[in-house]
Amino acid sequence: MMLQTQKKQKFNNSFLIRVIFIKSLVVIFATGLFAFSNSDEILSTNKNSSLLLTPISNLNDEEYDKFILGRSFFTIPWVEAPSATTARDGLGPLFNANSCVSCHPKNGRGTLISKDNITSRALVARLSIKANDSLEHQELLKYQGFVPEPVYGNQLAINGTLNVDFEGNIKIDFEEKEIIFPDGEKQILLKPKYQLTNLNYGPMHKDVNISYRIAPTLNGMGLIDLISNEDILANVDEYDSNNDGISGRANFVYSALTKQIELGKYTWKASVAFLKEQVASAASNDMGLTTSLFPNENCTQAQKECNKAIKPREAIDLPDERLDAITYYLKNIKAYIPKDTKEYNEGLALFEAISCSKCHIPSFDTKKGFKIAPFSDFLLHDMGEDLADGRVEFMASQSEFRTAPLWGLTLHEKINKEKPRLLHDGRARSFQEAILWHGGEAKSSKENYMNLPKEKREKLIKFLEEL
Repeated sequence: MMLQTQKKQKFNNSFLIRVIFIKSLVVIFATGLFAFSNSDEILSTNKNSSLLLTPISNLNDEEYDKFILGRSFFTIPWVEAPSATTARDGLGPLFNANSCVSCHPKNGRGTLISKDNITSRALVARLSIKANDSLEHQELLKYQGFVPEPVYGNQLAINGTLNVDFEGNIKIDFEEKEIIFPDGEKQILLKPKYQLTNLNYGPMHKDVNISYRIAPTLNGMGLIDLISNEDILANVDEYDSNNDGISGRANFVYSALTKQIELGKYTWKASVAFLKEQVASAASNDMGLTTSLFPNENCTQAQKECNKAIKPREAIDLPDERLDAITYYLKNIKAYIPKDTKEYNEGLALFEAISCSKCHIPSFDTKKGFKIAPFSDFLLHDMGEDLADGRVEFMASQSEFRTAPLWGLTLHEKINKEKPRLLHDGRARSFQEAILWHGGEAKSSKENYMNLPKEKREKLIKFLEEL
């Protein structure tokens, strides 16, 4: 019976892959188009704190105006309704931040702890419960990929508008874990111990699953749409047919944009198919802004004051013109790419030798004919028990994550004056710590790294710090 189930699942996935191949050849979106035609216009080796704010070099006047419009809605804070600032009212009623840049400073990666030594708003708590066989739960799984917590919804809101209580706060402590290398070097890892405090709407569901996520860098975010679905799906090896221990899977998800099943490429679990959809999702979850894709306020039935809150004059907080402008902005900012030096190539050789590149694929050819270097395959991989967050999103299991793109992480220190906190919840303070947390399909690569001579480990880390 198990064998029959596996064969059926494999057939279904193969069918979906063929459908995605066909659709990728015929579907063209009129909004959010790229204004550049070659790599020189979009990619830069200039490592400075303002790179990710820089428009590509060939925008005409009309395109530049759209870029500036998108940047303004991305950076200037939103306010609650009613307000004289009608173009920017509609914040909340429940929200985490009042602007996109609050979590993505200068379009970079978010921080874990703020300068005031409190949990940063760039860290969010995603909420879900295990689905049952009810029609309601099955519909939620089909269209959202998970079942939200009944009272608090799909994400904890740390802020509320006037007369609407915020939902709660996140408190973090850490437990130390020592790792000893074969050559005797020691490394202390920090295992996060989370606590939700000040829950203003009562206790959560007894079986709630809480997954903590930190805001990623936006470097190259718009370029992901330039990778063909066919090139991503070519690396799928769900049943490890080559016996290398790596079995990348695609996440096929429902798209609110196309109203169809699509290949997921965005978010920590590849649960969103298109950049415009991801922008709309973040606007809803993080700022409480409604869009044509997500037109409902993020209030649950139990949150009476939230449901009674004053609405803005517009039916939609973020109309398509502004949503498209933000998407256009993100698609047409410069992206960092490391210089092709001797040191870079030596580091890349080490990266490949210990099999990191089997998941963190260095480069892809784009539909526009030039290469980009995301260092990801955009597929799901089992990362082991230590990193498992217990959350299911569409086809992504409790321990599976999309391979995190590594490009642009070097800019974090320039932007925030600190080393980036890595992995999905920001627990790792360095690339070495991030590697040591890897398990599951990545366990052998971690062990390969640990067995390298110290000077080669240092060379590899220096390589990663330049990506």
